[in-house]
Amino acid sequence: MRLFSLSLHSTFASLVSVAIVFSSTYVFAAERVVLKYRVSRESIAVEDLTKFARTGEMSPDLRVNLALARQDPQKIRQYLTNAVTVDPILLDRVLNNPVGELLLDEIGKTIHPPSHQANRQALRAAIILSARDRQLSLLEILQNYPTTDVEVEGDRLEAVYSQLRRLEGTLENFLKQSS
Repeated sequence: MRLFSLSLHSTFASLVSVAIVFSSTYVFAAERVVLKYRVSRESIAVEDLTKFARTGEMSPDLRVNLALARQDPQKIRQYLTNAVTVDPILLDRVLNNPVGELLLDEIGKTIHPPSHQANRQALRAAIILSARDRQLSLLEILQNYPTTDVEVEGDRLEAVYSQLRRLEGTLENFLKQSS
């Protein structure tokens, strides 16, 4: 009975999440990304980060931040823009189960609201919104993050990108097993 209740709860949560994602436009989205590297932290407009990711052109703030952190701008750009292919419905189901929650918690160590509260829910919403076009990138997650500011532990961007690649593989394997 308990298993049925958990399954029913998970299915209901998935359906509600998908309905919200596909039937509405988001009202809140991140406006600023606080890039944190060791001792430095710099607030960058999402607009500036998006322009950098798409064109390679850096704002003065971003240029200084990456230089102080001794980060390779091209690698950061690659982590932000390289997308993984996902099925949004399956992704929602995966993120609403215990394994998905562990993944959200792990990604949440890198991408989180300044308060560190309700991070799992915010991250889940940003990821699901970002996957509407069946593509998912770190830049889209940041753009769709449902708080005005989002903090990013810059030293961990590569690890989060790797986690997204693993998620893509997990979803592919799940589809193969269920066929």
